Amino acid sequence: MIPTANRLPLTAKTSSILAPAFLAPPYNPMHGFVIGLDLGTSGVRAVAVDASGKILALGAATLPATKATGARREQSPEDWWNGCRTALDELSLNLDLSAARAIAVDATSGTILPVDNHNRPLAAARMYDDADTADLAAKIKSLAPHESAAHGATSPAARALAWAKLPRLHCIIHQADWINGCLGATNWQTDENNALKTGYDPVSRCWPDWLRDFGLSPGLLPEVVPVGTPIGHVSAQAAIALGIPEGITIAAGTTDGCATFLASGATEPGEASTALGSTIVLKLLSDRPIFAPELGIYSHRIGDTWLAGGASNCGGKTLLQFFAAEQLANLEPSLNPAKPTGTDYYPLPSVGERFPVADAKLAPRLTPRPSSDAEFLQGIYEAFARIEQTGFAKLGELGGPTLRSVRHAGGGSRSATWMTLRATALGVPLTPSWSDEAAAGAARLAWRSLGHEIAFA
Repeated sequence: MIPTANRLPLTAKTSSILAPAFLAPPYNPMHGFVIGLDLGTSGVRAVAVDASGKILALGAATLPATKATGARREQSPEDWWNGCRTALDELSLNLDLSAARAIAVDATSGTILPVDNHNRPLAAARMYDDADTADLAAKIKSLAPHESAAHGATSPAARALAWAKLPRLHCIIHQADWINGCLGATNWQTDENNALKTGYDPVSRCWPDWLRDFGLSPGLLPEVVPVGTPIGHVSAQAAIALGIPEGITIAAGTTDGCATFLASGATEPGEASTALGSTIVLKLLSDRPIFAPELGIYSHRIGDTWLAGGASNCGGKTLLQFFAAEQLANLEPSLNPAKPTGTDYYPLPSVGERFPVADAKLAPRLTPRPSSDAEFLQGIYEAFARIEQTGFAKLGELGGPTLRSVRHAGGGSRSATWMTLRATALGVPLTPSWSDEAAAGAARLAWRSLGHEIAFA
């Protein structure tokens, strides 16, 4: 529960949008900037972005550790709100926030909480990786379509069912929705991306009937709107608490994963992004949905386009089993992408792969190891490039558009060798992402709510 002084009352559910009283006298929104807020597991990030796409300032805050009890994972919503305040305080040290024109929030996909009709939490929030759902995953499997994103032990729908009969329950909402309510949104709305894992059908654009059969009335869930939709205006209380202007637009945001893609700057079907972090994450913008749950592939709706992708378990986690970060940098000049190693590695950190092949028993393949550390490292990079190429080919086989270009982010992009190998394997232009900040992706949606799309080169 947020502190009483900052608690923001909400009205009953309604589909109307409040009239923006702050528009008298008129102003030109292009003269200011927007704010994107990114709520992760361990922290909050805030960015200010102008109409040209220039990032003007950053702010950050650390969140308390998630409380873990067995398979249950919980956080306090009050900590999220305090994190937003701290991140915006830091942002204000480098920028006058009075010129802000809109704000949008992205947050962890699948984190939910129950609230009363004043947006007061009725229980601790249950996190996206909370698997304390007993046999409910099996029940969902018997009811939900194969392509639904609600399957699995960490299903938000399964967690939500435990709250369906709570006294004073008004709505079960997502992490981003609760922050939007604290900002001043009053319509009990969520975006199409945050709703996906809770069971939302993005093709029919509705909460499906199977949720009612499961025991979760759609009436307990928020109305769903497209990302970037104006959903309210910042209240006087929130403006005082956060140091931002009263009355500016609140835009429907997205999940942290989708926000990271939006921060790449990709805009057209066929444009993609790759992030080499602890894993290799591929995302492709498509003109049609792609569903392959057995490979962990679902499609998020971004307006009239679709964002599909998958994640290999290979990545930086494997590299750090063999090399320290300093070693990676020191070995880089000794690598020669023009001279293939001839190795045939599949560099998993442990047994099991999910994409581009689904094989829970697939073992790491990292032998024979050459005597040269440089040759061994290059062999791993060559395998990463093959996995990326195979992953995008798989998305194409499943109905995705022809790959046009790939933007990149993550620590792996610092390796010139890996970049060269990728370019050879993919055969399409590679460009750096617009930003590594998911909050910048949320800011794109804030501009969209004002009718403006950032133009990327």
